[in-house]
Amino acid sequence: MSRMTARLAMTAALLLVVAPISFASATSPDQVIREASDLILDSLSENRETFKKDRQALYQAIDEILLPRFDRMYTGGLVMGKYWRRATPEQRERFISALYRSLLRTYAEGILDYRGDELDVLPVEGDLSEGKALVETRVTLDTGVVTPVNYRMRLSDGGWKAYDVIIEGISYVSNYRTQYAEEFRAKGIDTVIEELEAKASADRSAEDSVGGAADGAPTETPR
Repeated sequence: MSRMTARLAMTAALLLVVAPISFASATSPDQVIREASDLILDSLSENRETFKKDRQALYQAIDEILLPRFDRMYTGGLVMGKYWRRATPEQRERFISALYRSLLRTYAEGILDYRGDELDVLPVEGDLSEGKALVETRVTLDTGVVTPVNYRMRLSDGGWKAYDVIIEGISYVSNYRTQYAEEFRAKGIDTVIEELEAKASADRSAEDSVGGAADGAPTETPR
């Protein structure tokens, strides 16, 4: 996944999570996304200049809106793949926490570039009774290019949460699972976690107030 594609993924994901909506009030996963996207421009309009001057405020704001709406634990388990079963509970928690913080810092500034690109949310089709859904959207950039950005979502704690973003057919989870599988195999779980923690802490002074501790084990084994 290229840097531009990854940044687009995070920016698109923010369309999903930026609004402080009630999941209970949303009757379907696509409605969650629609309601959130309607409010993101107001959020950016009110805070863009503050975020430009204060990166700590940017990271903290994104953490506060992303953490409750993104199934970080489930996503982290999927990224670890078969190494999830080999890792200790402490290793799982450290990996998921460091991965989240690293991605948060790396892609947070993508929100500053978002200025009203059009988002078209397609109605969800299929049976939602199993608690899984694929929400398809189309993002129209300033250049006029239309890019498919799809979300895999699951029903968790009574609300729909995203656990994967798919940009032009490239899955965020699959991409990182392949990357980290190679690193786990070559270096071992502890070394990979230590390197990821070091990366996530590279700009710790700007992230001291950003949450990142893991918040409990997944209720099911990722697969």
